[in-house]
Amino acid sequence: MPYETSKSVMRRLFDRRYATTYLVGNGIDVGCGPDPISFYREQFPLMKNVLAWDKDRGDGMLLDGVLDESFDFVHASHSLEHMADPYEALTNWIRVTKSGGHLIIIVPDEDRFEQGVWPSMYSGADHINSWTIGKDESWAPKSISIIEFVRPHLHDIEILKIELLDNTYQYDMPRLDQTRFPINECAIELILRKKTQAEISAKGRIPKSDTSQMFEYTV
Repeated sequence: MPYETSKSVMRRLFDRRYATTYLVGNGIDVGCGPDPISFYREQFPLMKNVLAWDKDRGDGMLLDGVLDESFDFVHASHSLEHMADPYEALTNWIRVTKSGGHLIIIVPDEDRFEQGVWPSMYSGADHINSWTIGKDESWAPKSISIIEFVRPHLHDIEILKIELLDNTYQYDMPRLDQTRFPINECAIELILRKKTQAEISAKGRIPKSDTSQMFEYTV
């Protein structure tokens, strides 16, 4: 599944939240390989330093040595499916994210990438688990529902987006690995925001300040 981050850039340019909110400040890019999000600083100008965390630095599931609340955002494109314990990975990714910061995560969708075959025809044993937004029952023996995946962390995070990325997927094609093509995405994108302590205490988002005096209304 080469250059999935690069594929995502054009789509993200049409949603201002990536440039103004999600990919802002200092980040860590887990499992980025040769396709880090930092290549696209010109497209996301509020993005500052991004630490490329790949196998040479250590286990992306544990992020040993990374201090709590170190980064404004965590970016991980097609990393979780390779991890023995993605639940522990998410716990650590939330741990290193600052309060109010964001996690931008992409995983392959099992019905559009693995396409009913396990182990995967296209990644083999390299994929330890498969992913779906949510199903009553899955054909895949190691299927993980995104909805259930994030549920244990709802005290600490809020879900901003869960999206099936099938805008460029071609449903009429016979079975093959569509990620080999330069624009085709067969994935799910998950965007989370880490709550502040004040928001946790208030049990919801709270205004930054009283803005009632900022606006004048005329009848």
